[in-house]
Amino acid sequence: MKLLKDKVGVVTGGGAGIGRAICYAFAREGAKVVVADFNAESGEETVAQINASGGDAVFFQADVSDETQVKAMVDTAISQYGRLDIACNSAAVSRGSGPIHQFERQVFDDTLTLCLTNTWLCLKHEVTAMLETGGGSIVNISSNASLRGQAFNTAYAAAKSGVNLLTKSAAAEYGEQGIRINAVSPGVIRTPGVEKYFEEQPQLAEGLKKNSVMKRLGEPEEIAEAVVFFCSDRASFITGQILSVDGGGSVK
Repeated sequence: MKLLKDKVGVVTGGGAGIGRAICYAFAREGAKVVVADFNAESGEETVAQINASGGDAVFFQADVSDETQVKAMVDTAISQYGRLDIACNSAAVSRGSGPIHQFERQVFDDTLTLCLTNTWLCLKHEVTAMLETGGGSIVNISSNASLRGQAFNTAYAAAKSGVNLLTKSAAAEYGEQGIRINAVSPGVIRTPGVEKYFEEQPQLAEGLKKNSVMKRLGEPEEIAEAVVFFCSDRASFITGQILSVDGGGSVK
């Protein structure tokens, strides 16, 4: 039995990395998927792969920091498939890092917009759709940067800490109405962005592997499996939780 059989889902940031792996996992487990991404080429590639494998997916190009586009994204799920049952808010962009006293206000504001405000906007419209059909499950993608102080990465860490409290607060608001809201907090995952970072600074790769007690990087598919679990009926009594999928990095 497929875990998400006949469910309708939306995944933001579905064009690459963790978001793409989540789209594939949703489709594999029987969900119909709206793949949302600002990059049309990569998003369409995700959709093409799902449909070629016998799944059912459509692409919606969206900047999810724009509320009008977020509403249109959710409306697409409803118009295409009739409802919205599950969602994963994966899209996030950090605009920069560096010491606080040299950090530009605009970079800080942009990071909050692209990592926290966008998640709030997605929640707002996903919840609206789910209230119409009696419930659903939403998973936000956080980061282990949110779990403790992280020097020189303050904007991103603060934004993702906000995602954690947003998740818990929203779960408290909507649990009685049948909507479960959780978050997955990845450690260091082998995404295209991380691979590029390693190419630019290869000495960092081994150090980052040592952040995990398992002494390796995570794979996008390992994040996707946790998201599928939260969205499935197997997690029917779980809400308001932040799950670190990090090879034990958060316990060191």
